[in-house]
Parts: sequence; structure tokens; C-alpha cells
Amino acid sequence: MPCPPDLAQRSLAGETFRRSLLVSLLDDPAIDTLELVHQAYLVRRHHFGREVQVHVLNNAQNGRCPEDCSYCTQAKTSEAGIEPYAMKPAGEVLAEAQRAYEAGAHRYCMVFSGRGPSAKRTEQLAGLIREVKGRFPTLEVCVSAGLLDGPKAEVLAEAGLDRLNHNLNTSPERYGKICTTHTHQDRVDTLRAARAAGLSTCSGFIAGMGEDSGELADLCLRFRELGTDSIPVNFLLPFEGNVLEDPTGLDPLRCLRILSVVRLTNPAADVRCAAGREFHLRSLEALCLQPANSLFLDGYLNGKGAQRKRVYAMIRDAGFSIVSDASTVQELADRDVPADREPGGLSTLTVRGERAVLKQPAELRPAKAKPESERTLAV
Repeated sequence: MPCPPDLAQRSLAGETFRRSLLVSLLDDPAIDTLELVHQAYLVRRHHFGREVQVHVLNNAQNGRCPEDCSYCTQAKTSEAGIEPYAMKPAGEVLAEAQRAYEAGAHRYCMVFSGRGPSAKRTEQLAGLIREVKGRFPTLEVCVSAGLLDGPKAEVLAEAGLDRLNHNLNTSPERYGKICTTHTHQDRVDTLRAARAAGLSTCSGFIAGMGEDSGELADLCLRFRELGTDSIPVNFLLPFEGNVLEDPTGLDPLRCLRILSVVRLTNPAADVRCAAGREFHLRSLEALCLQPANSLFLDGYLNGKGAQRKRVYAMIRDAGFSIVSDASTVQELADRDVPADREPGGLSTLTVRGERAVLKQPAELRPAKAKPESERTLAV
């Protein structure tokens, strides 16, 4: 069937689309992908104009995770050869928050590996949140710390946390195939605890793990049901050594269809084109900004991303602007890029064009504090 010309109108009117329609939007070759993208863009423009939210990830605790998520380089089952380290000292986390702020980030995302924080660790995270918010009041703070219950979510909310991230990652029926150490319901329960504590929620998925379009449609509808405020759409990166190493079913047009369906089903949510953006969208990367209003800067948890100036140029050339204290994208693009950032395009992010490149230690800890200024937090 042709692309329905009233999708945007129906989405903005609050319609919950039928699962069968969403599957057709993802699969039907008769539907022109660019027409679908345009319908998604009309919804994106209504809610976000032509602004782009830039997010910077701080991998604040890397590796040594007891979970067996097969897509993750930090899992106990991965042999990806990452640089493991314990929780970064407070001084280092704050210095990296300043770097994110100066880079024009709208939101600073601190990610901690592990199943979930103890009560004591939760209090330590709350202290970090207070310090970051105190120094950079306009910088929104997001934390991803694993499974949380209601009391722990309340501690983080009281500290001033803006948003909690906990991805659903895949469908309930597929979850046991990619992870056995916790369940899909555990993740849903964490999101509900965050919502009950008054936190904004961020939850997305990883495409390319063998799921079909029906599973993707179900995820989009679940995010809508949960009232998810922010949906990061990841495309599986092929890291050598991961249990789940090879993405399936992804090409640039498929990725654009997925992003568009997420937007149409969740019209007012922040939709982030997240990990795998450069690798899978390739020459169509800039088109991700039609349905998505957000992206990551400076790569991902352990995966390299595009050069900072290249990302700013892409946003500017596509006619978008950044949500930032900086006055213009050009002002940000003109700032110095750290010497350890490699210039160039996709070739610098892959090995033989087949495998994603891991970050180097200097990229994982770019603002490592001097020993005398570090305030190590107890585990």
C-alpha cells in the first residue's frame, strides 16, 4: 500500500495506531521510505521545531558487570577487551560534566555498570547529582544505574535527578534469548518505580538483534503505554568479542523506517538516534534528524562516535539548531576538538568496515582529575 498521507495528522490527534499498520510501515516495500520520514518529520516539527538536543554520555563505571546481556561489551560474557575501571572519583565526574556543558550538551548522562546500586551507592549517586546540578543548573542530568526499586528512585529524585534511563532493549518474548540474569519485567518495574517517584523516564531498544517488525511495533506501543519521555533508538554495533556480535536486518532505509515509526507512535517523546547511528545510517545519517530530535556527541559507552565538528556540521548543514547555552552551532563547531579525536568519517569508526571500534582510555576518561583533587567515593 502507499504511505498513508494523513499519518502525521492522526499521530498529532492522539491516535494509537494498530499494530498491523505499524508492521506495514516497517515492512511494506510499496511504502516510500522518504514519504514515511516526511510524515514523521511533520510530527517532530510540531513538538520540537528544528531544534536538536545533544547528549553526552559519561561512562562513569566500566565493565565488571555480573549480568550476561549478550549485546553489551561490559557483560561478564563479553570478550570485547574494554578498559574496565571502578566508579570514577567525584572530581573526574564533575570535570567531565563541565566538558559536556562547554560542548553544548543539553543533557549529561552518567552511566554506571552493574546490576543495580546498593542503598549506600544510591546515596553516593545522589551526592553526585546534587553537585552537578549545583554547578551547572541549566544542564539536565540523566542517570543509568541498573535496576532500581521505589525507595532508591525517590532518593535520586530528591537529589534533583531530571531523568532515569533504563532501556527495555527488546521484546518480552526475545528477552530471555539475549539475557538470562534478569527479566524484561524487571526493567519495566524499574521504569514504573522511576515514574512513581516523579522522575522523567528514558527507555529505548536495540534494533538488529534478530527481532521482527511485530516485536518493534509492540515496543513502540509499550513505550506509549508507559508514557516514556525519551526513547533512544540504538542499532546494534558489531563489537568483536560480544556474544551477540553480528547485527541482522539493518540498512539505512530500515533504520529510517524504525525511527519514523517510533516518532509516529510517541509523538511528543524525545526520540534519540543513538548508538550505531554512523555505522548503520552511513550516507543517510543526516536524515535521522527528520524523525529524531536528539543524538549523542562524542560516541557511546565504549564505542567511538563521529568527530565532534562533523556532528555539528551535519546538524548545521541540515538546517537544524542545537538546544544549548551556546548561541549558534557554528560557535560550538569552532571550538577546539581534543587532539585524541580522529578526523574523518566512517572509516575511523570501524575495523575493515565490519566491526565497531572501541574507545581508547583517553576517550573514556578525557577529564581525569589530578590525584590531589580527586574525592574518591566509597563502594
